[in-house]
Amino acid sequence: MQKGPILIVDDDPNLREVVRVALELQHFDVVEAHDGRAGVEAFEKHHPLAIVLDLMMPELDGFEVCRRIRATSRVPIVFLSSRDDELDRVLGLELGGDDYVTKPFSPRELVARVKAVLRRAEPAPAPVAAAANERTLTRGPLSLDLEAWRAFWNGAEVTLTVMEFQLLASLLRAPTKAFTRDELIDRAYDGVVVSDRTVDSHIRRVRQKFAAAGGTVVETVHGVGYRLGLP
Repeated sequence: MQKGPILIVDDDPNLREVVRVALELQHFDVVEAHDGRAGVEAFEKHHPLAIVLDLMMPELDGFEVCRRIRATSRVPIVFLSSRDDELDRVLGLELGGDDYVTKPFSPRELVARVKAVLRRAEPAPAPVAAAANERTLTRGPLSLDLEAWRAFWNGAEVTLTVMEFQLLASLLRAPTKAFTRDELIDRAYDGVVVSDRTVDSHIRRVRQKFAAAGGTVVETVHGVGYRLGLP
């Protein structure tokens, strides 16, 4: 079991207290930061298991905090926002966020979402059809290390967030299947309710990252959804 606190980054002390109490009732250690700059410093100092990150803050906003953290880490990030704005939601997910919760929210739901992103960050089991000692999924130049959560294209590592890795692994486990968005949500999001836009945003990021490495890994099946884009 991994060790470490949950980091709450929000400029509202009352909200931080509500989230802290909810997490501590579930036996999580908690670290708090009152603005974006302090959040980055707390991340570097405490190496949290996951981050609950407000979007609108002084010093650095949540988008910039996410950018800086994603430069070095794939720690799960759950965004908080007082605005239910689709552009904010899509941008947050495309920057590497794993989930997005709109204020006001139920503390119980937020804790459930934190637990869900932590479960997704645990080492994935080998595919049912694979040998018991198999730790990789490979097709052509694409390879996923299921134990280390690392992705490779022609031997070069492509850095993915936990959610992006889960989506790609779901496609790779059934390389000829065309998945609907609902099927990908069931397989990759661990039962957390997300929108089709969320799936599209994560798929877009996967495509961009592999395109930068010279590869095409996901193709659109019009009227259905997505499938692995390799021969």
